[in-house]
Amino acid sequence: MRAVDIIQKKKEGKIHTKEEIDFLVKGLLDGTVADYQMTAWLMAVYFKGLNEDETAYLTESFINSGDILDFSDISDRVADKHSTGGVGDKVTIVLIPLLAALGVPCAKLSGRGLGYTGGTVDKLESIPGFVCSLKDEDFKEQIKKIGAAISAQTPNLTPADGKIYALRDVTATVDNKSLICASVVSKKIASGANIIVLDVKYGCGAFIKTKEEAKELADLMIRTGARLNKKISAVISSMEQPLGTHIGNSLEIIESIEFLKGNYNKDLYEIVLEIAGYTLILSNLAKDFEDAKNMMDNVIKSGAALEKLKEIIEAQGGNPDVIGDYSLFNVGKNKIEIKAAEDGYVSKLDALLIAKACKLLGAGRDKKGDDIDFGAGCILKKKTGDTVKTGETLLTLYFNDIKDEKKEEAVQLAKCAFEYSKIKPEILSLICK
Repeated sequence: MRAVDIIQKKKEGKIHTKEEIDFLVKGLLDGTVADYQMTAWLMAVYFKGLNEDETAYLTESFINSGDILDFSDISDRVADKHSTGGVGDKVTIVLIPLLAALGVPCAKLSGRGLGYTGGTVDKLESIPGFVCSLKDEDFKEQIKKIGAAISAQTPNLTPADGKIYALRDVTATVDNKSLICASVVSKKIASGANIIVLDVKYGCGAFIKTKEEAKELADLMIRTGARLNKKISAVISSMEQPLGTHIGNSLEIIESIEFLKGNYNKDLYEIVLEIAGYTLILSNLAKDFEDAKNMMDNVIKSGAALEKLKEIIEAQGGNPDVIGDYSLFNVGKNKIEIKAAEDGYVSKLDALLIAKACKLLGAGRDKKGDDIDFGAGCILKKKTGDTVKTGETLLTLYFNDIKDEKKEEAVQLAKCAFEYSKIKPEILSLICK
């Protein structure tokens, strides 16, 4: 069996056997299949697709490429969630301490930024000293001790997906439903959780552009999980505009801390409540969403959720003082305010253009291994449906040392992200029922 023949087969739109997919995945890990060969195969998959059998084979191969954690000695209701990626999506950083404070153990495996969407690992590493690369035994011990851990993929958990994840990011092969499914579902199963809720996002700021495609992806992940004996639930949510008000690594941690202090944006609250609700109901801790809402509000009001975030930060080597002192974050020393061009309402706020602007300022990567500027990003002052007056601030860009041409391009993208109308637009729910 040769990699080139497998690449050719998919290029012709033919169906792979389980053995062929296992050969590619194993070969990537042992070096007999080169990065450039896997990249060629990913591109063939991007254009020709994988059927449900192939998707399940790839998912299973990812799982079997490393260890599978077992938390049965801790609890029979260990939870995990995953987002397919969005702009300003800091749900994990809010949700995990919330659930842990409510007695739901959380084993969260997260990734770095992918394409124009931010990554939870990058965000957490903006906290001085925070370590995301936990060994499997340390990951499990932390969950046992404080009820939650958030880790990057360790070398022992789905290592094949880790390698392919990095290749997809820099080869424009991110937005393929089967590749997304295999990556997400394999991590969730390998991480040992038995309550899994996925946030499948669609819109201009997500990899999946339409509601219909998001439903297809959600169904594919649910069916793939079932084939591998794992029950998965899914929430479908809109990503037409950024989630919350802060975009960028340090800035999103700051917004997450503010959320747990009770100062939150309504759209971020809506999606956190939806995922927390599913998780609490599946954990038999809440009887319905109203019950879950009351539980969530109480744990915020009491300060228990914020305290749990502090515990997570301390346990993973971070400086817990960031909770009360935001100057400890390296937020961009330079800033530019973007002003409204006319009176009226914000009729559209394009999440992708905002993400592109923040990436130009240093918040994202152009290629595998690039450094990022934790302090780059923006804070939104206005969102879709808000009233504006000419000259009023729409958002503030934050950055450190970048070339003038990148700065100017980022400014133009930020300006173009806003559209105006004289009539207030209809504001739809983030959640697709």
